Amino acid sequence: MKKLNRIYAFMVFFFLYLPLAVMVVYSFNSSKYSMNWKGFTFDWYFRLSGNDRLVETALNSLMLASVSATVATLIGTVAAVLITKYRFPGRKVMQGALYVVMMAPDIVMGISLLILFVALSVPLGFWTLLLAHVTFSVPFVVVTVAARLKGLDPHLIEVAKDLGAGDYETFRHIIVPLAWPSVLSGWLLSFTLSMDDVIVSFFTTGPTFEILPLRIYSMVRLGVKPEVNALCAVMIVVTLVLVSISQLLIKEKK
Repeated sequence: MKKLNRIYAFMVFFFLYLPLAVMVVYSFNSSKYSMNWKGFTFDWYFRLSGNDRLVETALNSLMLASVSATVATLIGTVAAVLITKYRFPGRKVMQGALYVVMMAPDIVMGISLLILFVALSVPLGFWTLLLAHVTFSVPFVVVTVAARLKGLDPHLIEVAKDLGAGDYETFRHIIVPLAWPSVLSGWLLSFTLSMDDVIVSFFTTGPTFEILPLRIYSMVRLGVKPEVNALCAVMIVVTLVLVSISQLLIKEKK
């Protein structure tokens, strides 16, 4: 039985990571117009580092993802505490609204946000893109943090209040430290969603601010270029570094 479980696990991971491995390998292929292996080279990485527009676009995406993930994590953590620890009128409506945003198709959300920004005469650019990314990231943070908060011992909060701690002190010194792994997971999830989004970003950005997913989409419509493979390989490395750092932080916190 253990052998079958190992084979099953190997097949699952093989299916998940094989496309990524193939992309990374072909980022070192010297052939520019063919998928045939012509030899090993680092030229595409050197060209990528010399492509100022692509580097600027990547920095835009990193900045947008970092800011939107931070704002969404702050809002989502507070909302998760309100939903799980307090009873107030409209609580069920708030929960339902969050799930509606989370389950709504991207194209519906993108068009609705575009209509809202146009109706308010807000110029499309960085700020509209930031608001859009925060909007679709907050529900995922709420769900992640709320799942952790529901598993906490409620007596800890009661003891803190009996000892004179107010709501802010309880939130800062009790809830946040205990929920830190889920808060960090929510931030990483929001960061990944922001870096990966194409459809909502397409409707809510303007010509003054370009991000990496839209840039890659415009590049691959005429074929996958080696520079794209190199860029995606770099993004994978950045993701692995972030996940490793988060695991170390969670381990130290525990």
